[in-house]
Amino acid sequence: MPNILFAELRQETASFNPFPTKFEMFRQMHGAEILNNYEGTKTEISGFMDVLAERKEIKLVPTVSAASVSGGLIPKDDLNQLLDVIIESIKAAVDANAIDAVYLCLHGAMAGESEDDPEGLLLRKVREVVGTIPLVASIDLHAILTDRMLDLIDVVVPFHTYPHVDQYETGERAARCLLKLLDGGVKPEVVTVKLPLLVRGDELITATGKYGEAIRMCQEIEASETGLSAGVNIGNAFTDVPELRTNVLVVRDNDRNQAQEDAEKIASFMWEHRELFRAELISVEQSIGVAQSNPGLTVFSDAADATASGASGDSNAILKALVASEFNGRCLVPIVDQPAVEQAVAAGEGARIQVALGGTLDPARFQPLELEVEVLRLYDGHFAYENGLPGFGGRIAVVRQHNIDVLIVERSLFFVGQQVFASHGCDPAEYRIVVVKSPNGFRPYYDSIASAICAVDVVGSTSANLPSLPYKKVARPIFPLDDVQLEL
Repeated sequence: MPNILFAELRQETASFNPFPTKFEMFRQMHGAEILNNYEGTKTEISGFMDVLAERKEIKLVPTVSAASVSGGLIPKDDLNQLLDVIIESIKAAVDANAIDAVYLCLHGAMAGESEDDPEGLLLRKVREVVGTIPLVASIDLHAILTDRMLDLIDVVVPFHTYPHVDQYETGERAARCLLKLLDGGVKPEVVTVKLPLLVRGDELITATGKYGEAIRMCQEIEASETGLSAGVNIGNAFTDVPELRTNVLVVRDNDRNQAQEDAEKIASFMWEHRELFRAELISVEQSIGVAQSNPGLTVFSDAADATASGASGDSNAILKALVASEFNGRCLVPIVDQPAVEQAVAAGEGARIQVALGGTLDPARFQPLELEVEVLRLYDGHFAYENGLPGFGGRIAVVRQHNIDVLIVERSLFFVGQQVFASHGCDPAEYRIVVVKSPNGFRPYYDSIASAICAVDVVGSTSANLPSLPYKKVARPIFPLDDVQLEL
């Protein structure tokens, strides 16, 4: 009976967010708890488990799942503690079982205060424990795909959609690759082409943009006789590490020449269209004007403070503009502000309080905004995201200032879908403006109810205006920070 060990480590780091991601911010599951919590979800692990369930002779050996909301750099001691927990669990599983293969569910864009490649370090430690048995890893398309990671993984399986809606399917693809390796007779030939390219903007939307054309080339490769895996990993533009770039990845069975030809073709396509991969932003004042002339819901994308990309979530830039404006339609704004929640809880529902909102985590960028608000509702912070996984924002308060409702959380959350609002009594369809802290991931949840979408140009640690960010480690030159001449 083959035994397949699996583990998960997921966090996306924004180097320009000054608030660190600590050990205790990672939600952990252990052993059978992973199976129970992931069953029936729209996740990589669920897809992986469902494929392997078709092979009754296979035994799954779950170890650790550790996942955190995107955030700042991980301190050295916290990262070491996190990796130690995972490795000790894997060691215990190896001692108790003869492990035949390994699946790792990774995000791939983590960074520590003193370690630029945490996933590569994890993989090295895993290999020291399990040896040379087949190892497959699924990754986010924003992963920083390092040379060390590629050396240690037999087959890398990246997401194919942006916004991400194929997590479950990616888990299925990873499981099928692992089964091919386990059954024998497969020789993965891994080819990458490295592009000095950072990309943003709507052309990344795979259903409509140029990036989607590149992904469909990758899917044709995977559907071919020798295709194992293919993708275009664009990296997380806010993880400032030396190997941040775009990588074209092609993995074929025993056909390196074809894999090289495929990768070079896709890389040439991406580079040829590089000028399209810039975000088109408009000012907050223009965005309010759009909402003023639009009778339906206008979604404001605050990509600059995108908690989904690793920002602090305590920006009040759009909130300040809405308060100062003459717009009188109902507005919904999220913000991370633990002291404000504490004040609202102490006052209780129905109370009116004077509160300072914003700037508690990234004070160099945001100054607190003094407001008199009514405390509408208080929550314990537990809810479920659209994919079925739990969310926890610490205690949560919903307060109102005239026409503006503010969802205040103690801990960072993904302000991407509708459920984070609806679970706390705020139905996005009932507002004229809803602010999401996401560059494009919100679209699957809002396209059906939004009359207009504005990519708002405000300051923040994950601004799509990439030249405005203080890069220090990324290899230069790189587009669009520099004028790059590249022959492909």
